[in-house]
Amino acid sequence: MKNIAIIFSVVCIQLWSAQNVYMTRVEKTNDNTDKFFYRKEDATDAVYLGEIEVQGFSKDDALVFSSVYKKAKEIGANTFELKPFENIDGTPQPFNAANYKVALYYTPKEKLAAKHGDMYIFASSEKDQKISVNRKDYTISPRSFLKLKIVPGEIYTISTKKLLGSTVKVQPKANDDNLYFQVSSLKVKSDNSGVGGLNLKSGDIIGLEKSYAEFLSVIYKEKNP
Repeated sequence: MKNIAIIFSVVCIQLWSAQNVYMTRVEKTNDNTDKFFYRKEDATDAVYLGEIEVQGFSKDDALVFSSVYKKAKEIGANTFELKPFENIDGTPQPFNAANYKVALYYTPKEKLAAKHGDMYIFASSEKDQKISVNRKDYTISPRSFLKLKIVPGEIYTISTKKLLGSTVKVQPKANDDNLYFQVSSLKVKSDNSGVGGLNLKSGDIIGLEKSYAEFLSVIYKEKNP
């Protein structure tokens, strides 16, 4: 009976923490082979395609993104935005990482504005991360990120402030895309496909693929430098 009780408890915990990603609305579909999935800006040419709802909290944000990405590509979406739930009076509710909606769009490539001049550094989903950027110290709380202005040609050194931690040096060029990194104490397996995953791993500093990083930027909170 004791073993049965333990198994029942484990199953209940798994069900309680389970997460589901649903396609809740399909307005139309678009036939395209775009691999990217970027955050939608104020583009008037974006075509609304549908909506996804994420139910349940998960610490594995890469897995959540993968599920959202796959469903978005089923209807040909290449851009997205967070769609807040509304209160009775129509005002947006605060973001809830355990339940949120993502609106899906198709935006012509030529209408996507270039994004450069910033460096994003994301914490992991579980613990504070201490880092140094060009010898200036920062602490990034769980599920938040730091956004720093960068100057083309300058060298930026990112360090994890640990005895055996990692250090990455980057030198952005003019008109380069934004830089995206995640600092994590977890062992994260890199994805070399270059599509919707993680790459450029260097110990506990990971270079993020742009689509995944822009997804994190809407479900994580920006921290003031």
